Amino acid sequence: MSDQMRGTSNEEVPVTADPGKPPAGTAGAGTADLTLDATVAAAEVPPELIAQSLGEYVRASWARVRAGNSGVLPVILGLVVVAVGFQIANSKFLSALNLVNLFEQSTVYMLLAMAEIFVLLLGEIDLSVGLVMGLGSVVVAELVQPTGANWPWWAAIIATLLACAAVGAIQGTLVARLKMPSFIVTLGGLLILEGVAIIVLGGSLVGIGNGGFVNEVYLYNIFWGTFRPVVGWILLVVLVGIAGTGLWLQDLRKRRRGLETAPRSLVAAKIVLMAVAGAAVVAICNVNRAHSGTIEGVPFILPIVLVVLIASTALLQRTRFGRYVYAIGGNAEAARRAGVRLASVRIWCFVLAGLISGIAGILFASWQVSLTTNIIKASNSYVLLAVAAAVIGGTSLFGGRGKTIHGVLGGLVIGGIYNGLYLLGVSSQWIDVVVAGVLLAAALIDVLSRRGAPGRA
Repeated sequence: MSDQMRGTSNEEVPVTADPGKPPAGTAGAGTADLTLDATVAAAEVPPELIAQSLGEYVRASWARVRAGNSGVLPVILGLVVVAVGFQIANSKFLSALNLVNLFEQSTVYMLLAMAEIFVLLLGEIDLSVGLVMGLGSVVVAELVQPTGANWPWWAAIIATLLACAAVGAIQGTLVARLKMPSFIVTLGGLLILEGVAIIVLGGSLVGIGNGGFVNEVYLYNIFWGTFRPVVGWILLVVLVGIAGTGLWLQDLRKRRRGLETAPRSLVAAKIVLMAVAGAAVVAICNVNRAHSGTIEGVPFILPIVLVVLIASTALLQRTRFGRYVYAIGGNAEAARRAGVRLASVRIWCFVLAGLISGIAGILFASWQVSLTTNIIKASNSYVLLAVAAAVIGGTSLFGGRGKTIHGVLGGLVIGGIYNGLYLLGVSSQWIDVVVAGVLLAAALIDVLSRRGAPGRA
């Protein structure tokens, strides 16, 4: 089996290059009749490594769904239900103005969910990501104040990211080295960070961009700024070109080495899908959204989230560190016996969670424009939305299964629910009830899928 992690089962089942033959060492009654479906379901092998055509890939993917490994299918269906349901209830939901607002508002949920996923993959939890975001927003806002520190905007951003990563390192060390429960460590961290953020804020309102000072304006435009329409199309061509070339070259390298690889039709389909989805987003963003004047173009924050997604996906799916993360989440003792340095990997996951939460904090400060004590206290609730987005997207609460794309998709669902219910005039209390219900449903699906999956109790 390839050295890349292929699921979350505690035992790996060897799979031969020929899916029609039984795995080596498993000869016995009935093994000679292993089919494509049975092989995929039993071994939890990614279907692209088994299928020889696009049709076989679809069939193998459906076999994994029936076996309890549904992947992103539920969240995709959830997005469709949210979009169709709210559009029927309010025709403004799928308007260009509202969709761009939805994309923008969901970015904070997406980033916090991606941060949380690094910890959830270990089978741990970080309850402090919301307040790490809050602390980051206060630090970056205070550092660019012309009457205060008056740092250059880029230096303030770097300092903020380092501070948030340091918080993750401290909490990760307490969990990994001192064996303290992550729930207790991050709960304590949550309370400490809330107090520290309020102390740094000093009880006063801190504004961003209102005075027209250069560093404040740069920070303000991180969330509210947009690219010119033509730049959006150029970015799309460049990003799809880079991603498509990378997929194609990876396929060529595997074929030259005689390794199992996805059908070329599947690789081409992925590239086309990326191009179509990207073109749809750019086209929507380039529509003039202003009631008067002109507001058009792709928001700056969308490429920022995309870069975080690509980098985190590459780290988890294409590096030894990523394989170690999945190994620890699947079976920590087996990973330790295999030579994985558990403490080091765990600490780095908390560091990455803090770093990405810091990025969310910078966007949060830009989004809010002005920060107050009440806003910082309210950021505490974002941890629940982060966990909800991750779980709704398909990440397991029990460790070993999940991808950062799950955080992006789950964040869109959370953002869509909030946005749609707000359009319908539903109060914030009832919106929280609905989101909590969706979270419980996603957690229930996670539990049931574990019970139904091979090798799970």
